[in-house]
Amino acid sequence: MSTLVDIVNQKYASQTLASLPDFKPGDTINVHYTIKEGGKSRVQEYTGICIAIKAKNNMNGHFRVRKISANIGVERVFPFHSPNIAKIEIINRGNAARAKLYYLRDRVGKSARVGTDYDRSAE
Repeated sequence: MSTLVDIVNQKYASQTLASLPDFKPGDTINVHYTIKEGGKSRVQEYTGICIAIKAKNNMNGHFRVRKISANIGVERVFPFHSPNIAKIEIINRGNAARAKLYYLRDRVGKSARVGTDYDRSAE
């Protein structure tokens, strides 16, 4: 027996979730996000390291991407079921030993890098 919440989630969930690539925290990704300004809309790219993923298969699941812009760390949260996500490209597969990479917030320079996972890069 399915609840009303499950029925709504199945009907109104974004169909783009199935087309998203399989990425993990530590991966450098490029998110193509639709922005509406005035009466126009355009696609803007946001490139950074995925530092957290929450509830990937859930309706309220999201992922957090961090980048350095003008020597200032900027984080942005993207919901998985957002209709504004055009596509996601994986630039580099990271070798992270943790599920949440919040420790990158305190680091700058070379210590803020995540190593490359060469075993997953061949996929």
